[in-house]
Amino acid sequence: MARSKSSSRWMQEHFEDEYVKMAQIQGYRSRAVFKLKEIQEKDSLIKPGMNIIDLGAAPGGWSQLARELMGKKDKLIALDILPMESIDNVDFIQGDFREEAVLNLLYEILDQAPVSLVMSDMAPNMSGNRAVDQPRAVYLAELALDTAKAVLSKNGSFLVKLFHGEGFEAYYQDVQSHFTKVIIRKPKASRPRSNEVYILAKGFK
Repeated sequence: MARSKSSSRWMQEHFEDEYVKMAQIQGYRSRAVFKLKEIQEKDSLIKPGMNIIDLGAAPGGWSQLARELMGKKDKLIALDILPMESIDNVDFIQGDFREEAVLNLLYEILDQAPVSLVMSDMAPNMSGNRAVDQPRAVYLAELALDTAKAVLSKNGSFLVKLFHGEGFEAYYQDVQSHFTKVIIRKPKASRPRSNEVYILAKGFK
């Protein structure tokens, strides 16, 4: 089956992408790791002594980086509906975190340990139709926020990907109502033509 022009262009861009090349050289699983790396350098988000939940974790780039920055005994739990190759000292749950069985397993692994950070790089499978894609993206971000509200300890942090568009402002205000400091980051590794940004919230109330 012939590839569409846009998908061929994406493939070409992907393989010429400096961040893809850097990820391969440095042994990271995805270029997305450099988005988190830049946020980390600016905001010192991840520190030893934190337990972290990584939503939509596959293929595992964010978990790889977070694990390097955490203490050995700290817990990192990664969740995704897709399979993910194992990473040392990362507990991976494959399943939909909206399901009770998956949440129960998450709580079991946490074993009452406090959670300092919930991070989500989730995005829907993009159809190219903004009217369809944007509500799906907002829905995933809302699920991530619901999870953060359920598991974060006081003063915890939340990092989530969202796209500018309908529903963005309302979501941003919702995040502000639960955290003391909320900022927007657009890392250099985000493709310039993409309207994705990261909402970083600190000081969970």
